[in-house]
Amino acid sequence: MNFLKTAGIVVWLALLTGVGFLYSGLFDPAADAPHSRPVYWLMENIRHRGIESRVSGIKVPDLQNPELIRSGAGNYNAMCTSCHLKPGVADSEMHRGLYPQPPALAVVAPITPPEHAFWIIKHGIKASGMPAWGKSMDDQAIWGMVAFLQQLPTLTPEAYHEAVEQSAGHSHGQAETANRDSPEDEQDHDHGHDHPDAG
Repeated sequence: MNFLKTAGIVVWLALLTGVGFLYSGLFDPAADAPHSRPVYWLMENIRHRGIESRVSGIKVPDLQNPELIRSGAGNYNAMCTSCHLKPGVADSEMHRGLYPQPPALAVVAPITPPEHAFWIIKHGIKASGMPAWGKSMDDQAIWGMVAFLQQLPTLTPEAYHEAVEQSAGHSHGQAETANRDSPEDEQDHDHGHDHPDAG
């Protein structure tokens, strides 16, 4: 009985401490103030386990398919370079300012399993700056980006430029057509995706 009473007191004290910390303003939410090691470790593990538990049913297509790779080149160039960079580019304003800092995918060999990369691109990551591209892209277009990411670290700046030139440019696949209900919607889409070359 004394044990239960003591445990209850400990739980209440922990809750009061947590609430007190929450309302104290001591936590610094600034992107230029890194998390402490314990907090960063906790967030990384929550993210990893959360993704791991959701990818078991994902079937990976042939990522060596040239058409798939080609489609991914145009989308990566339009949508990803400002954060994840491209061959020959060491930094960008967006890449420098985000925290956690996005991985420089042009120089880091892909260690993320393809099914994880697909899930991340489709669903995004909370409070990281990584959008859920599945809101506007179909799965085939997303797999194209995954396929291109497998090739990206091996490309020179010249080879990257050639791959982008040979692609169909920025396309969201069937989802793009489905989301256009009127000429006004199409005009808004074009203006909303007028991405500058972030290199």
